[in-house]
Amino acid sequence: DVQLLESGGVSVQPVGSLTLSCAASRFTASTGCMGWFRQAPGKAREGIAAIDSDHSASYADSVKGRFTIVKDNAKTSLDLQMNNLKPEHSAMYFCAVRLARSLGPRPLRTSDFGYWGQGTQVTVS
Repeated sequence: DVQLLESGGVSVQPVGSLTLSCAASRFTASTGCMGWFRQAPGKAREGIAAIDSDHSASYADSVKGRFTIVKDNAKTSLDLQMNNLKPEHSAMYFCAVRLARSLGPRPLRTSDFGYWGQGTQVTVS
């Protein structure tokens, strides 16, 4: 099975920047999709950014222009570059894999991603 390990979550001050990383194994990044999701306490998990096998990216409206998703096929890794962070961005961030070349009409739908990491905590305060 695909295995995912996130890293980089820390406590940061508002307006700060942070990059999360995800290392994947048993997965060929050039043939699949990867994404970042987050879940705050008491809220549902939501998709924030995803990228397909051709490096075409999709973002939630709430993070457009602020977050950037980067996939390295050679390293089978996925980064999420986050800028101008706000307290409302505090959450557990998860990396996920979808075994399909394209993201489809709903690129951030949680149920379309079948493999998940354990998450990394980001706190902005």
